[in-house]
Amino acid sequence: MSFKLRALEKSDLTSIHQLFNDPFNMQFWFEEPYLPMEKLEDRFNHSLNDNSIRSFAVSYNENFAGIVELIDIDLRHRHAEIQIIIDSEFRGLKLAQKAFAECLKYAFETLNLHKVYLYVDVDNAPAVKVYQKLGFKTEGTLKEQYFANGSYHDCAIMSVFKKDYKKR
Repeated sequence: MSFKLRALEKSDLTSIHQLFNDPFNMQFWFEEPYLPMEKLEDRFNHSLNDNSIRSFAVSYNENFAGIVELIDIDLRHRHAEIQIIIDSEFRGLKLAQKAFAECLKYAFETLNLHKVYLYVDVDNAPAVKVYQKLGFKTEGTLKEQYFANGSYHDCAIMSVFKKDYKKR
């Protein structure tokens, strides 16, 4: 059972395309599914020279299992948003927790960020539980912030600070 994070490669785009075209996955990213491959390729090519994004492939036994990203990286104020999708085939293996932990280590130890935050549907109890285990605390709730599955959803903004991460 081998887990690792690695740099996202162009060869991963087919797998990412499948993840991004799954309505179940995208409801938790608060985005519309069905991203065309051409648009995904453009996004990937743009990110190669964009210092505000770090994308990692989650690998399990050398198989692509998902993606974890730091986005909207602000090096002046030293914060970024984190997001993740784990392929349904690999759920239940604690890969999200492991990938978040490694990505946080990168954020705090390599990029020297002060804070990492995320947005999560308040009804997504399994995700909230994982985030809390990693030290994330709820800063507030945005009422009816996102529209998914035919209704508006409240989302929590959660964050972890470098000083709290170091205590772990």
